Amino acid sequence: MIGRLFLHLAILLIVSPLLTGIIARTKAVVAGRKGAPFLQLYWDLAKLLRKDMVLSSTTTWVFRAGPVVGVAVPVLAACLIPFGALTAPLSFTGDLILFVYLFGLARFFTILAALDTGSSFEGMGAAREATFACLAEPTIFISFIVLSRIAGSFSLDVMYGVLLADTLQNNAVATLPLTAICLFVVLLAENSRIPFDDPNTHLELTMIHEVMVLDHSGPDFGLILYGAAMKLFVMGALVVGLLLPPATGNPAIDGAVFIGAMLLLAVGIGLVESAMARLRLTRIPQLLVGTSLLSLFALVLQLR
Repeated sequence: MIGRLFLHLAILLIVSPLLTGIIARTKAVVAGRKGAPFLQLYWDLAKLLRKDMVLSSTTTWVFRAGPVVGVAVPVLAACLIPFGALTAPLSFTGDLILFVYLFGLARFFTILAALDTGSSFEGMGAAREATFACLAEPTIFISFIVLSRIAGSFSLDVMYGVLLADTLQNNAVATLPLTAICLFVVLLAENSRIPFDDPNTHLELTMIHEVMVLDHSGPDFGLILYGAAMKLFVMGALVVGLLLPPATGNPAIDGAVFIGAMLLLAVGIGLVESAMARLRLTRIPQLLVGTSLLSLFALVLQLR
């Protein structure tokens, strides 16, 4: 168990910042630009950790707690899910509920940290973040119910392990692509990616997540960036786990297949962001509700 835990954490901590670099480079190539290096986030994190912090006199310990919780939560959540055929270090019945609400806890502290500054500007972003999270949560739970129905278990490790065993029924094979699409849309929403939010914009009327972290600086801002990269990796593992081929039984090969699939997922995110523009705020709830209905349709197919 200790070995699996260290392997999980090593993959998460080392590979997760690379996904952001691949997304940025993909968007740059599509736009005909050279773009930043793949390892840009690694350099940014190293630079931010060496900088000093500027703290407002109005903030309390809550402001400092937000970035710390934002890093701790993806680390804990990663221990609950398998990385492809690499089983999860921690697994128990009902851990899928803990998985979802761990990220709810991180969101709660991020929102509190934004409100702790006393800025109405950051309060605007916090309100949007909370609203869209409420709309995305049903999709996650319905998708997990579909997977639980297929596997006959409420444990994430067992659910994804059954998918890699190559013993699925025909109706399960039909519902998995729908579930993968739903979780991919949730990944974009939860990580503030286009079409829900643009992580590169600083326009007041369009910002959601970025506006909540404008007052953070130095190591705290580095923790926010690192936590966001790990959250993207963990949420991406949920999508990739539905599409991987059956396990080979060789940990090295299975681990390489999983990492390769994660890198391809990053390319896919970059292509989506290159092909789409950010949606109007009034359209975002419609998309999230539609995704919930699609996941419900997948559940109906599975119950047949």
